[in-house]
Amino acid sequence: MLLICLCVFSAEARDYRYSDAHLHYVDFFQESEGMTKLLAAMDANNIEHVMLSGIPVAKKWHEDEPKRPRYYAGDDAAAYWYSATDVIVAAALKQLPAEQRRRLHPFLSGFNPNDKNSDAHIRRMLELDPGLWQGIGEVFTRHDDLTSLIEGSTPRANNEAMIRVYHLAAEYDLPVLLHANITSKRERNPLYLKEVEEPLRNHPHVRFIWAHAGSSMEIHRHQPKLEFLLPTLQRLLEAYPNLYIDLSWSLLTPYLLDAQGRPDAEWLELVTRYPERFMVGSDVVGRFDSLGELMHGFDPFLDALPEVVARKVARDNFLAILPRKAQR
Repeated sequence: MLLICLCVFSAEARDYRYSDAHLHYVDFFQESEGMTKLLAAMDANNIEHVMLSGIPVAKKWHEDEPKRPRYYAGDDAAAYWYSATDVIVAAALKQLPAEQRRRLHPFLSGFNPNDKNSDAHIRRMLELDPGLWQGIGEVFTRHDDLTSLIEGSTPRANNEAMIRVYHLAAEYDLPVLLHANITSKRERNPLYLKEVEEPLRNHPHVRFIWAHAGSSMEIHRHQPKLEFLLPTLQRLLEAYPNLYIDLSWSLLTPYLLDAQGRPDAEWLELVTRYPERFMVGSDVVGRFDSLGELMHGFDPFLDALPEVVARKVARDNFLAILPRKAQR
């Protein structure tokens, strides 16, 4: 068993450079504060690179709703798959000078993961802008209450449509950021784990980034901590070298840090055992004023890791999973 030294708490804080591995340029209404605000937030907080994606669905302002909702959970109106989200991201990128574009790594997300035509749509988008897209996602499969609001049937990470997408991802050397809840709000077991494990096993040439490691804030409203999550990750990381974990904000507490802000020794051990398989992300949606606070929120956990590991998690691991052409 690896032993993690926690003595760094008394040491001077490290100066990290970050890659935000999970950022949405638009919100659920396909609106954004814009590139100027995003780049300013990056510059102010040592964020050198960001993964940039749209939101694959749009929230409907229904005829029967008297007030425009502010979030997908604001009322009972549905959401629908929205392919133009990628057009918005691409247009914003193309307005930037080359030195700024190099900091932004766009992932293509605007497709219906239940539609077996989606791989053909993704291929068309890749061919329209050769070399622009550096990944696929965030793909919404099981996603709390949003799943039931999206018009159509529930997407699964192991359905036939997504299998076709994974083959395409391998062909183009694109990582896939996948949102797939490990369980429901009530079940205290990894109810949906098979839906993630099957793609990991059957598509070894695809680099999968598991958003929030299958957790979510909505699950935590009902189950403060999934006790099976850590041992599940231990097994999966050992079995599947193509699995990477996005440590975005819903994992920060109660997993990485306790209620007093102290790093969890078992999570420190896990990250140190697999130093190239974890990355941090903000998961902001179209608004960037909280970007620095969210990214610096990982600092107490990073400070408790060996410094070489911490710098990989903070910045380098995300860049390393990008397509080889993008890295060059």
